[in-house]
Amino acid sequence: MILSKARSSISAHGEKGKLHCGAQSKAPSIPDFKQLLEIRDYKGAVTVLQFKRMADPCDKKTLEWLAYAHFHHAEHDKALLLYKELLEMPEADPAYHTYSAACLFYMANYDEAKEAALKGPESPLQRRILLHVAHRQNDEKKLLEYHNGLGESHEDQLSLASIHFLRTQYQEAIDIYKKLLLNNRDWLALNVFVALCYCNMDYYDVSLEILDVYLQVHPDSPLAVNVKACNNYKLFDGKMAESDLKSLQDALNPAPIENDLVNHNIVVFRNGEGALQALPPMIDILPEARMNLVIYHLKQGEIQEAYNMVKSFEPTTPQEYIVKAVSCASLGQDMDNAELLKQAQQYFQVVGASASECDTIPGRQCMASCHFLLKQFDDALIYLKSIKAYCEAQDEFNWNYGIALAASGAYQEAEEALLLVRNEKFRGDYYYQAWLSFCYIANGKAGLAWELHLQTVTSSASFSLLLLIANECYKTGQYLYAAKAFDLLGRMDESPEYWEGKRGALVGVFQKVASGEEPKESLLDILALLQNSNKSEAEYIVRIIKKWAKECIALP
Repeated sequence: MILSKARSSISAHGEKGKLHCGAQSKAPSIPDFKQLLEIRDYKGAVTVLQFKRMADPCDKKTLEWLAYAHFHHAEHDKALLLYKELLEMPEADPAYHTYSAACLFYMANYDEAKEAALKGPESPLQRRILLHVAHRQNDEKKLLEYHNGLGESHEDQLSLASIHFLRTQYQEAIDIYKKLLLNNRDWLALNVFVALCYCNMDYYDVSLEILDVYLQVHPDSPLAVNVKACNNYKLFDGKMAESDLKSLQDALNPAPIENDLVNHNIVVFRNGEGALQALPPMIDILPEARMNLVIYHLKQGEIQEAYNMVKSFEPTTPQEYIVKAVSCASLGQDMDNAELLKQAQQYFQVVGASASECDTIPGRQCMASCHFLLKQFDDALIYLKSIKAYCEAQDEFNWNYGIALAASGAYQEAEEALLLVRNEKFRGDYYYQAWLSFCYIANGKAGLAWELHLQTVTSSASFSLLLLIANECYKTGQYLYAAKAFDLLGRMDESPEYWEGKRGALVGVFQKVASGEEPKESLLDILALLQNSNKSEAEYIVRIIKKWAKECIALP
């Protein structure tokens, strides 16, 4: 109906714009700001009202409407200044305190919003503002009090649905929206809210189907197109999602998309590109902005920066718990901090054990992580195996799944899982190389572990990997590679224990050759390794080997 009026207005204007020869054009008239408000042209309404204010700066009605237009144009700071000005006038309406509270709430000044609301008269609007303030301040007692005070009015029910949504009680929110839709089928915007709930419940196809009802009438709605893009991001990829926003930009061209949520999600769709410029100003506006900025820091390896952002932040949603848990776990592992690891385990457990998340993929990942940090790898595998079909294309999943399998003794499966990791940064990590080497050796493939060591770049990682190969190959009887590893370790550090390990490994190779378990050509390798040693024992072993070889085989 509103769009129809807008088209009619344009058409009439076009007829009036036709001038006959010799006719004089009339001066353009000032648009009626109420008509602009009706078609939600708040910027236009602000312009007209500011013009009216120039004629009479103290007209209350003009100031009230101007504050209203600023508020709905998301200029809450400007609206607040106007309400303060109205409160200073004689016989000021106490309701201005309530309206000021709404502005302060949207500016994330919750203490001031509460104070201003309590100065205003008791009303349903005051109660709704205080309800949302209580939610933001995690005041469960007050939240319950204001919740019980809500009535059956549309505004109160919509406010209650939004609280359910913010507390991730999506089905409860859907029930309210559907009940309102049943009696008000022309309230098409409620379909967007229902679609948003289904999107958060991972029912992306259902969300798109419901969203289409609204988009058929309002194809240029930034919020609706944004929800569609989020669904396509989950179903397909960031490019598909960004193409939805591009179509919106083309429809609005040349006007830019002035929507924080859309600009925030473009950063997400581009895998964090522009995060440091776009996300910080939105932290107090969109709760997701903080979490996505933390995720950006984690992906960049900036663990301390990520932790600093969540250190004093109390999570309220599963997503916030997960991000804080990952931040604590990452820094705890880097610093070998048992307290941080304990916090991470507890945060993971809160999500994984919750009734709403226990059967979701993130919920099971959290329980797996909880058991992983407790070194209960068999229990971790129960959860990881239950979601393997959904996650086996993810490098992070294959990394954790491979390590859990290896820690449980399933070395062949662990090797297969670790080899599925494709991220070069992960593959270059010492812990990845160490676990893969461990699996290679356990599976009798010491040669592959040796080749992996030759690819290491940093000396510290190379030394640690050599030590692992030397000891594990010795334990499993793969003596030739144990001897090679101990030989290199001895060149880096003249500790006598490396010579002892090398000597024992070389004798082990000789014994295997003598028993026919190793090819005779291996004697050439151990003789070369012995000739590199300046120990008197080395000469003695060489003489023994040569004497045996002269009697048993012909050496060149």
